[in-house]
Amino acid sequence: MASWLLSECRLRPLPQNFPRPRMGITPNNPTKARFLRSNKSCTDLRSSSTIFSTGFCKRRSWEVKVSAPLKVASVEEEDRGERVLNDVVSGVGDEEGLEFDPGSPPLFRLADIRAAIPKHCWVKDPWRSMSYVVRDVVVVFGLAAATAYLNNWVVWPLYWAAQGTMFWALFVLGHDCGHGSFSNNHKLNSVVGHLLHSSILVPYHGWRISHRTHHQNHGHVENDESWHPLPENIYRKLDNITRTLRFTVPFPMLAYPFYLWGRSPGKTGSHFDPNSDLFVPSERKDVITSTLCWMAMAAILVVLGFAMGPIQLLKLYGAPYWVFVMWLDFVTYMHHHGHEGKLPWYRGKEWSYLRGGLTTLDRDYGWINNIHHDIGTHVIHHLFPQIPHYHLVEATEAAKPVLGKYYREPKSSGPLPFHLIGSLIRSLKQDHYVSDTGDVVYYQTDPDLK
Repeated sequence: MASWLLSECRLRPLPQNFPRPRMGITPNNPTKARFLRSNKSCTDLRSSSTIFSTGFCKRRSWEVKVSAPLKVASVEEEDRGERVLNDVVSGVGDEEGLEFDPGSPPLFRLADIRAAIPKHCWVKDPWRSMSYVVRDVVVVFGLAAATAYLNNWVVWPLYWAAQGTMFWALFVLGHDCGHGSFSNNHKLNSVVGHLLHSSILVPYHGWRISHRTHHQNHGHVENDESWHPLPENIYRKLDNITRTLRFTVPFPMLAYPFYLWGRSPGKTGSHFDPNSDLFVPSERKDVITSTLCWMAMAAILVVLGFAMGPIQLLKLYGAPYWVFVMWLDFVTYMHHHGHEGKLPWYRGKEWSYLRGGLTTLDRDYGWINNIHHDIGTHVIHHLFPQIPHYHLVEATEAAKPVLGKYYREPKSSGPLPFHLIGSLIRSLKQDHYVSDTGDVVYYQTDPDLK
């Protein structure tokens, strides 16, 4: 009867196969998400009839001549599909099996992160930058004058800790000069950078250039310059004394002056030598200038030693200098090591500037955050070193939605970052070397190292 009625009305019967419209991604594999591809765009399927919303196209319509599905996805299923798709696009993973892999290439670009950061965060204010220099210098001389006046052995250890921290703050400002985030004036950056770094026995240009190399190659096993992992073949060649010193607290926290003179194992050259492999010929004059400034500061210290006596100089300058060195080694190490989960290092075609930068870590230093100019906001600083330090916190907050799980929220600190000491010790016990082969590698542990 139904067939006769359809025939008389010249209508064709509907086919018996009712395909179900699919979402933007299909979980054929419970651990992976797959994008559906179609030769038709959303506009090709346009109709004034029934419209179904999906997670991949905002509007997809089904013509009258297309049969109705057996089951239409519920609103909850559609919403869940959109959430899964958004997670995949952000490189986040899904709570039901899409496990996040920190070594996987992100699906966002560096330009996406840049676009999320407010425009005013890129503006450099030289007056504001100079105000931090004046603040820190006043504190440095005030601490020295007050402690020398009191000259009490109860006060001296407190002075060493405080003054060493202030030396570290001066270093960070000079570091900003080296990146050009201090101001847009190259001469101002160079003069201020030399004054700040030379005062704490750091060769400004020599270190600036090697630090630039570190940023340009962050996360690369062989090409990175600072606290990069040792390939197993180099690690095995270390003598027992060097191996023990490198991985036993507190010796790695005293490494910086030796690094300036001789770099890391497996690399040669010096930050003071204009002919070092660190530099190209056009940079040699800059290196010589900074080395001369370093020598001038060393000569001033010798004169002060004769004027006030070596013991007084050691108390006023020597002890704080080594506290500064420990701060520098501690902070720079913890920004690239010590995470609870293993983080990748790259070689070859797997490395990119973005992927390398995403392996860096933010850290919370409590009260020290303001003193050392928010250098703990390290991820955005590594990707965009031209952002002034006083905009880093805001820039980081703006970038978090883009970064997704590639951003690892730092543990909150008390007034002082004692919580990081455990992470440091654990990392030195576990993160010894990486494989000689492979383009995505992770730290391995030497069971014989005690």
